[in-house]
Amino acid sequence: MVPDIGAFRTGDVLKGVQTMPARSFLAHLPPELWPLLVGFWGPVSRVYQREETLPTGPRDSDVHIVLGGCVRQDRFPFAADDDPDDGGGSGPRITRFRGVGQLLGEAKLIEEHAAVRTTCLTTTWVMSCSATRMMAFLTRHPHSERALLRSLEDRNRDDEMVYGTVTRTPVERVGGLLAHLARIAGTTDPAQPGHISVLGLSQRDLAEALLMGVSTVEAAIRRLRTPAKGSGLPPGGVLRSRYRQFVVTDLPALQRVTRIQ
Repeated sequence: MVPDIGAFRTGDVLKGVQTMPARSFLAHLPPELWPLLVGFWGPVSRVYQREETLPTGPRDSDVHIVLGGCVRQDRFPFAADDDPDDGGGSGPRITRFRGVGQLLGEAKLIEEHAAVRTTCLTTTWVMSCSATRMMAFLTRHPHSERALLRSLEDRNRDDEMVYGTVTRTPVERVGGLLAHLARIAGTTDPAQPGHISVLGLSQRDLAEALLMGVSTVEAAIRRLRTPAKGSGLPPGGVLRSRYRQFVVTDLPALQRVTRIQ
């Protein structure tokens, strides 16, 4: 969970003072390596606006570390080779959301023309460098390579729990995804202690990521706002929703019910 991007202090983030979400690449990276990484890459960051795409197509050569914000990644595993060079665009889609502290474009470390369509859901701040330079850094500092591998394994496990549990109830699946997003990309408001906002997502985004119908997602959100008796959720619910904003009002309760940490 991180503060809103407007509250970021660029210097603190680049010095490694800003806390990063648990299990992310930057959380695993030993603190003494963060200034070395910044110095090796160069302290250059860029802010992308909502609905802008990150350069992660087959002709792009950079990897990116998310310092603030949230992105949606879409893969089209059955797309033809001549599909648009932003990671495809036809056939079945696999959608995942990525947040703060994570490295994006990691496939370029092993495959030059790897691609995935990456769209910013909110104002998103990234630090970028060429895959070649990142490989050199990983080779020079083996602990950074271990941090990356640990973060990718953690991400795979999170993906299995959040997106792959089709036998769970819609409330558990939708609530679990929102609990996950609150942890990796949530923003806090000092005026509302304990409330965590997840910005930029629509109900359709959730439905596409979970391979559920929009009406099913809508019904699950209603149950999270106004729980049924015996659901295990507090009577006042754990969620508020607005246009492209979900506010988790009781994350511990939501995590207990969904078992998503």
